[in-house]
Amino acid sequence: MQLAYPVMLGQLGHVLVGFADNIMVGELGAAPLAAVSLANSVAFIAFSIGIGFTLAITPLVAEADGEKNAQNGNAYFQHGILMSLVLGFLLCAILFLLKPLMSHLSQPTEVLVYALPYFDIIAFSMVPLLVFQAYKQFADGMSQTKYAMRAAIIANLINVALNYVLIYGKFGFPRLELVGAGIGTFISRLAMLGFIIYTVHNKPVFSAFVSRIRFSSIKKEIVKKVYFLGYPSAMQLFFEIGIFGTAILLSGALGTLAQAANQIALNLATMTFMIAVGLGVTATIRVGNQKGLKNFKELKRIGFSVFLLMTLIDIFFAAGFILFKDILPYAYINDLEVIQMAASLLVIGGLFQISDGAQVVLIGALRGMQDVKKPMGITFIAYWLIGFPVCYYLGLETNLGAIGIWIGLLVGLTVSAIMLYLRFQKLSNNLIEKNHE
Repeated sequence: MQLAYPVMLGQLGHVLVGFADNIMVGELGAAPLAAVSLANSVAFIAFSIGIGFTLAITPLVAEADGEKNAQNGNAYFQHGILMSLVLGFLLCAILFLLKPLMSHLSQPTEVLVYALPYFDIIAFSMVPLLVFQAYKQFADGMSQTKYAMRAAIIANLINVALNYVLIYGKFGFPRLELVGAGIGTFISRLAMLGFIIYTVHNKPVFSAFVSRIRFSSIKKEIVKKVYFLGYPSAMQLFFEIGIFGTAILLSGALGTLAQAANQIALNLATMTFMIAVGLGVTATIRVGNQKGLKNFKELKRIGFSVFLLMTLIDIFFAAGFILFKDILPYAYINDLEVIQMAASLLVIGGLFQISDGAQVVLIGALRGMQDVKKPMGITFIAYWLIGFPVCYYLGLETNLGAIGIWIGLLVGLTVSAIMLYLRFQKLSNNLIEKNHE
């Protein structure tokens, strides 16, 4: 928990940036709220690919830290930051190339009018966000999770203040509405990056692994190692976030009100999901440390301990979602029809909290073991060969609508959790047996 809580709060800070956007934009009506949902879902699919590559940094640095190998730690730091910088510019360019496709996704015209200008600014913020993510993953690998948390808190405060003055035109600033929300997010991400760069390059705790970043330090073998560990994680995240992004698009095909309700329920579920992210990162760090120490029995114990803790926490959250389903949506909007739809979705959202948290923690533990290819395949099967067909059929071919879409998400997440559990059990047992031999 000492490792996990700063990650939880830091990730929750990221979500609260979106939460602040949603609350303030929700005051403008259902169409602007749906537009934020559409733009962020498309941008976040690209961002998930970038995050996946940076996730390779944490287990490599954690293993080097366990071995006290400063040479390897410095190499992973250099390559991780430079890779993220290049990837940030590449994904930013890809987002602008994909922008015309948003007009062909069967979304309401009123939503597109709001979404496209907001999307431009969010696309530019991809670069500072990915570089920040690389620094964060490096610090996490060294078990220093509190600095990214502080950066996220600062960013959230800046974002809320800028949103207030730019969305509504307060204190003499122009009323920019969604464009103002985008500018606030972009500036807050720059501030977050500046804070963590200063911290990592100046705190003594990082000095053994940190040096001046130079492109001349790039080595082919390290690039290949980071890439082959990073791309399966990127694809795994792409498959997972892609299915949620697709759920938003399918909801948009049902109309503006359904999409707004989906955004409310999804944003609430994402906030509790950050607890799972924190424990998933903890599993990666602690399992990676034990891998470096070659203590495989302890590795298995840690993995299952984090899994059990996550399951207990998510049962508590599931109960909260179901009990307060009729109250929580009022924080976002006063449209009664949207609130009733969101309340129905929160019942299913409460149930898939348990499966979602379990699969995130298990992926984190497997990533700490540097096992990433099989989890990539598992998530593809669970989400796209099983979950998506259920989402599509129940959502668009039956009268269930948005509820049917969320039932499909629940099915996909549950299948993923079961398969990943079996994978961790098998792999950890194999390592223990080989070590005894």
